[in-house]
Amino acid sequence: MRPILICLLLVCGQAVSQVLVRVNDAKPVTFDANGLAQLARHTALLNDHGKQVNYEGVLLHDVLVRGGFDFGNGLRGKQLASYVIAIGSDGYQVIYALADLDPSITDAGIVLADKRDGKPLEPNEGPLRIIVPQDKKPARSVRMLKEIDLVELSK
Repeated sequence: MRPILICLLLVCGQAVSQVLVRVNDAKPVTFDANGLAQLARHTALLNDHGKQVNYEGVLLHDVLVRGGFDFGNGLRGKQLASYVIAIGSDGYQVIYALADLDPSITDAGIVLADKRDGKPLEPNEGPLRIIVPQDKKPARSVRMLKEIDLVELSK
């Protein structure tokens, strides 16, 4: 019985850093740790209930570009009515305006983090978490991220 428990702990303890990205009706793309490692790394400070915590990861903007969305020279027109929904494995969902992610519009620098204070995220927070550094509280920072959907409105 003990070897089975040890195996289960090892398997559960090694959460896979991957996220499913859907851009409109295109075929979904799954990013794992290797795919994310190909993107530029960024840091973000988050006010986590009064404590400043340092996170590290990649820009959500860069993930969407790699997933097939073309920001071009900046968003215009109907794209400004588009949104991104982030879904955690616990069912928590947050919507971001697509403009929140465009560096030609804002310096928000929303980060898809895999490290907290230099260490991998704990299971109750990761393996991936969206960090919105300019927010006063972490309500839009989605823990245990499993899916990102970008929806361009057609109206």
